Amino acid sequence: MPIVDVPSGPIAYEDTGGDGPVVVFAHGLLMDGRQWRKVIPLLAGFRCITPTLPMGAHTQPMNDDADLTETGMAGILADFLDALGLDDVTLVLNDWGGGQFAIAQGRDKRIGKLMLVSCTAFDNYPPAPARPAALLCRVPGGGWILTRMLGTRFFRHSTRAYGALTKSGIPDSLFDEWFRPAVENAAIRRDLVKFAVGAPSRRRLLELSDTLARFDRPVLVVWAREDRMMPLEHADRLVDLFPDASKVVVDDSWTLIPEDQPETMADLVRGFAG
Repeated sequence: MPIVDVPSGPIAYEDTGGDGPVVVFAHGLLMDGRQWRKVIPLLAGFRCITPTLPMGAHTQPMNDDADLTETGMAGILADFLDALGLDDVTLVLNDWGGGQFAIAQGRDKRIGKLMLVSCTAFDNYPPAPARPAALLCRVPGGGWILTRMLGTRFFRHSTRAYGALTKSGIPDSLFDEWFRPAVENAAIRRDLVKFAVGAPSRRRLLELSDTLARFDRPVLVVWAREDRMMPLEHADRLVDLFPDASKVVVDDSWTLIPEDQPETMADLVRGFAG
């Protein structure tokens, strides 16, 4: 897997290559680009890039002074686009929506189109099922305790934890690979904790959200009708917020639409980014 250095540290990524339209797919907490493993093979003719952001499933620690708050992570994503020299990118966010804050920072010049797919928005950072884990990470030693829970059936499959993300379920073998870095490496665990406790206050989140209206390029909001973590009303609010936005609601899926409805997701990316 290639690696590019950004100011915060090394970022590994996958890149299908080619001369087609560039689509960059972000991922959620304790995941990586394999969140899109069912979708990308359906996107022949597109250059699909999946950075592994430092949210706990990364294998190389960030620098000690790296800003891994929500806004810091958005900055890392913007740094990644800069480092690869990408322009007119279609940025696709699912589960984690903090990449939107690149707009608030004025770091969105390389983004030509934005897809917001059942993701955190407004003051929903972190979403309700993730809040106990975020609170635990604020306690000394809480990050270590959290990683001891990652192997439990409850954490992986209960609808009060990761089981709320997908109707179809994620294989334990993939959970093993996603969770192993934070379990085995204290520096990765440090990065995970920094991100988990890095959400701004509710007031600041709403202030940041108000600035998103300056993004005047096309936005497609894709939401799961049955989403258990991201309120469906946020889809309407996002469409109202962005000047050039439209909405698609997907049936028979929870938050991870690329997991539950990969063909539908691929069709939407193809129609929007092509």
